[in-house]
Amino acid sequence: MPASDSGVVERFLAAMAAHDWDAMASCVAEDVHRVGPYQDVYDGKAEYVAFIAKLLPTLTGYVMQVDRVTYADGGRIAFAELSETVDGVRTPETLVFELEDGIIKTIAIYIQQ
Repeated sequence: MPASDSGVVERFLAAMAAHDWDAMASCVAEDVHRVGPYQDVYDGKAEYVAFIAKLLPTLTGYVMQVDRVTYADGGRIAFAELSETVDGVRTPETLVFELEDGIIKTIAIYIQQ
């Protein structure tokens, strides 16, 4: 994995949990493509960051716990196993990231049921 890619997913998740939208935005490509667990799609950095910045502050008792991040395919793919808790309800998830040039190009979110 190129050194420039090292930790980008961890930085992204930490920025999201801290509501640091500028830091979060710096981790994603201008044309980032995100598919959520309910097939909700956001394309482009501005649209995606605006969605997250509007949503997360409204979630009562929001907590993200990252269990592990695993990089594969020479650092071009990353898997984050985490849980998000809202209103005391914990939801285990896996996020799949595609990386390019040291930033996140795509995000796909899967909920464990």
